[in-house]
Amino acid sequence: MLKMDYLLLYIDPGTGSMLLALLISALSVIFYFFTDIFNRLMILLSGGRGRQTGEISPMVIFSDHKRYWNVFEPICDEFENREEDVLYLTASPDDPVFRKEYKHVRAEYIGSGNRAFARLNTLKAKVLLSTTPNLDVFQWKRSKGVERYVHIAHAADDITKYRMFGIDYYDSILLSGEYQGKQVRALEKIRNLPEKDIEYVGVPYFDKMKQRLDECPRVKRDMQGKDGITVLLAPSWGKNGILSKCGEEFIDSLAETGYRIIIRPHPQSYVAEKDLIEKLQKKYQGVQNISWNQDNDNFEALKNSDILISDFSGVIFDYALVFDKPVIYADTDFDKSPYDCYWLDDELWTFKILPAFGKELKQTDVKEIGRMIGDCLSDGSYEAGREQARKDTWMHMGEGAKRTVDYLEKCISDPGKNGTNG
Repeated sequence: MLKMDYLLLYIDPGTGSMLLALLISALSVIFYFFTDIFNRLMILLSGGRGRQTGEISPMVIFSDHKRYWNVFEPICDEFENREEDVLYLTASPDDPVFRKEYKHVRAEYIGSGNRAFARLNTLKAKVLLSTTPNLDVFQWKRSKGVERYVHIAHAADDITKYRMFGIDYYDSILLSGEYQGKQVRALEKIRNLPEKDIEYVGVPYFDKMKQRLDECPRVKRDMQGKDGITVLLAPSWGKNGILSKCGEEFIDSLAETGYRIIIRPHPQSYVAEKDLIEKLQKKYQGVQNISWNQDNDNFEALKNSDILISDFSGVIFDYALVFDKPVIYADTDFDKSPYDCYWLDDELWTFKILPAFGKELKQTDVKEIGRMIGDCLSDGSYEAGREQARKDTWMHMGEGAKRTVDYLEKCISDPGKNGTNG
C-alpha cells in the first residue's frame, strides 16, 4: 500500500519541468498584472502624461532591442519606397533606425522595460508589427486602441522555440515555411485558441543579407592563423548553450587548433550570463588567436569566417543558407520544457534538418574539434542539405519585404481582413 502511495505521488521529470514552467509563468502573470495597474495609476496621477492622444497611427513597428534592426530594415525600406508612413517605436536609444534618413518612417525611443510597455499598452494603431513574443502574457498587454497585432519571426527556423505562449495572442503571424504553419495550427488546437491569420512571406532579412553579400567586393583575406582559416563560435544563451555546457574546456580545444577563433555570444548572454561571459573573456584575454565580437550587425563576422560552430541558435540558418558555408552544431541535449515545442509530439524541424547540412559535435568529440573542422571544410556532401533547408524555410526568395508590406497594407485598409495565406 505504501509503495502504491509513492507511485501516485510520482511525477516524471518531463511533466515536472512543464508544471514548473507553468507555475513560473502564472506567478509572472500575477506580478506583471499588478505592475500594469501601478503603471496605469502613475499615468493617471501624473495628469495623463505619457498617454497617447486620440491620433491613430495606421502602421506601427515595435522593436524591443536594436539587434532586431536586421529584421525591420528591409520592411522599413519598402514602406519608404512606397511613401507609406510608419511609426517605428524602439526600446534602444541607439537603434540603427536613427541613422537612417527616412522621410516616411518616423522613429521614436520609448524607453525600456515597464516604461516602454506602459506606452505600448495605451497605443492607438491600425496595425502593429513586432518580433517580440509573449504579447498579453507578461508586461506587454494588448491595447484596446490597436486593431491588429502581427508577429514576424527573427529567425528562419521553428516558430515553437519561443518560451511558452510566445505567439498565442497575436492576430496574424508572418512565416517563411509551411512546417511553421503546421506548428502554429497544432498549438492552437491543443490550447483551444482561435486561428491566427497565417501569411507566408519568406525571410526579408535573408533577402537583404544575400543582396549585401552579392554586392560585397571580393577582398583578399588576412591569412593569420593556421592555414588562414577563421572559425566563428556563435552559441545561443542559457543552460542549453555551448558556453554553459562546455565552457572553458571547449574554448581551450579551439585555441589549440591554431585557427583564428571569433567568439560571438548571443546578445542575451551579456545580460543573463554576465558572470560567465566576463569570466571567459578575462581568461582568454591574452590568447592571440581568440577574439570576441559584439557588433550589433553580425554580417561581417559571418562573412569573414570559414565555418560556424553553434548549437540551436538561429544563426546556423543565416550562415548556411545565405552565406552557403559549413556548420558544426553541438549536441547539447536541448531541454524543450520551457518552450512551446514541449507541447508538440513532433521533433523540431531544426533537429531533423541539421544532420543534412552540418556535422554534429558530441561532448566526447571536444578534444577532436580541430580534426572535425578540417573534415567539415573539405566535405562537399552538405551542399544538397543546405539546398533542401532553403526550400523548407525560405519561401519566396527575394520577395520577403515586398510580400510583408503587401500584407500589412491589406491589414491597414481592413484590420479584420485575412491575408492570402499563400
